[in-house]
Amino acid sequence: MLLKLISFSFFFISVSLFSVEARCTKGCDVAVASYYVWDNANLTFMSEVLNSSLVPFSTTNFDTILAYNKQVANKDSVDASTRLNIPFPCDCINDEFLGHVFQFKVRPRDTYDRIATVYYSNLTTVEWLQQFNSYPPTNIPDTGTVNVTVNCSCGDAAISKDYGLFITYPLRPEETLDTVLTQTNLSSDLSGLVQSYNPQANFSAGTGLVFIPGKDDNNSFRPLKSSTGISAGVIAGISVAAIAVLLLLAVGLYIRFFRKKVKEATLLSAASQDPSVQAGNVSGSKEAQSTVVIAASPGLTGITVDKSVEFSYEELAQATDNFSMANKIGEGGFGAVFYANLRGEEAAIKKMDMQASKEFLAELKVLTHVHHLNLVRLIGYCVEGSLFLVYEYIENGNLSQHLRGSSREPLPWSTRVQIALDSARGLEYIHEHTVPVYIHRDIKSANILIDKKFHAKVADFGLTKLTEVGSASLPTRLVGTFGYMPPEYAQYGDVSPKVDVYAFGVVLYELISAKEAIVKENGSVAESKGLVALFEDALNEPDPKEGLCKLIDQRLGDNYPLDSVFKMAQLAKACTQENPQLRPSMRSIVVALMTLSSSTEDWDVGSFYENHALVNLMSGR
Repeated sequence: MLLKLISFSFFFISVSLFSVEARCTKGCDVAVASYYVWDNANLTFMSEVLNSSLVPFSTTNFDTILAYNKQVANKDSVDASTRLNIPFPCDCINDEFLGHVFQFKVRPRDTYDRIATVYYSNLTTVEWLQQFNSYPPTNIPDTGTVNVTVNCSCGDAAISKDYGLFITYPLRPEETLDTVLTQTNLSSDLSGLVQSYNPQANFSAGTGLVFIPGKDDNNSFRPLKSSTGISAGVIAGISVAAIAVLLLLAVGLYIRFFRKKVKEATLLSAASQDPSVQAGNVSGSKEAQSTVVIAASPGLTGITVDKSVEFSYEELAQATDNFSMANKIGEGGFGAVFYANLRGEEAAIKKMDMQASKEFLAELKVLTHVHHLNLVRLIGYCVEGSLFLVYEYIENGNLSQHLRGSSREPLPWSTRVQIALDSARGLEYIHEHTVPVYIHRDIKSANILIDKKFHAKVADFGLTKLTEVGSASLPTRLVGTFGYMPPEYAQYGDVSPKVDVYAFGVVLYELISAKEAIVKENGSVAESKGLVALFEDALNEPDPKEGLCKLIDQRLGDNYPLDSVFKMAQLAKACTQENPQLRPSMRSIVVALMTLSSSTEDWDVGSFYENHALVNLMSGR
């Protein structure tokens, strides 16, 4: 019966594959999105929603965008109902299709429809947003971050080697092939070529995406690079998601049926190398070493899980009242979190979609090998139906909620210093005391949990990257949260522990001001400003303490020592230096915060850089 089900599933996969000619093997450095300018839109907003390593968000510098739009004479005035070309990287996602995942910060009352049709001008769809996010359409959190996937193309050598840069062009009502060619400044002689790149497209449909050869920032067509490894089937990228689901179903049936035998074999193999087992002490506990394999995830062959409990879906469902909304305590970019009483212990269960398998395995791998008082503790996992991670329950929510939640009492200054020190200790451990070194890549106030004694634990390791000790920074695909990304990461994708140091500096500024990483002045996106820039302006005033006082959390009243706040601001400024080599290490930061938290030591600004443990603070060692 099982084999029949698998054969049946693969039959549908085979049928679906007729619409997709090939899989991608590699992306290309740049593609272009054709953005339809709607009323009240401006370059500031467009560079925010389509921020990438090519176009990092900036309220003042739009040179990259303008280079692809020679027709724009005035960057401060862009006519509505026109189209602008916005460059972005074209990635090969899961070896399945070409696209790029943008991180969009949700506004109050936003919906998937508004995000797709207004903010992203139909460059994505509601269905696509639902596919790559765990938020239900009727419950998108006001302060959440949504993954926005936009398809792209790198060309097709079978059609022409003369074109390697393409525009992702969302069709609008009443458009035709001729008007599209006019809009993209292409000759009508290229109509046959454009149709060859879009064999299934209906240019008169008024909806859907087509891919049009585009010109680069030098106003020239780019030839196709032979190393891109892209073929014509890329155009059907969105269809691949459905195929992946069917493949997941088929392989899932197989794994469900043979799970028990495979696990027993793995346990025996692990046990055979254990000295206690060789002595005759074989344990049948589920807490023994086992291997987790997430099906249908290209490049993920599984990891060894040491001393983590594997739970059944039934047990997790029972502990959460079938994952009821009453038990839901949080929502993140990769899944919802539920409160549970599991085997007599309070727990938090993160339920993740199968599409988040890389994040699931990354977090599982880190937290089963890294244990520290200031890192959230992983209890176990489950891979039935969805992906589940089971953590210790942290009673007091996260730092962001305490700083900005109207129902929370304001944190005393001494508590804020302690939270900073706890968080720094957790980061120091993964930076300095593990082999390989782990880089969190998503440090922010929402990922710092507060326990009942108001101590902090760093959480959410789904974007963690590991590297060898002493290695140089590693280029990577941009992930994380806007506002916490340092310049070298946002622009070039360079990863090093100093990425976490920069983000930690932003958290220090949050502890001082209770403001978000991006401050919207007068509630306007167009007038938004980064918290780092806000503090730099204040600290560069003739009297920096006077400027600082304007930014201190008003809920503190006068209940804070100004010198202590000023010293934390100085430390945050060191952490957020533009040059990563000038930022301190987490070890130096821990020492600085230990000194700051001590009421018995004289810690004035002059001694900040003279302290023997901080001599390397500004050298970045």
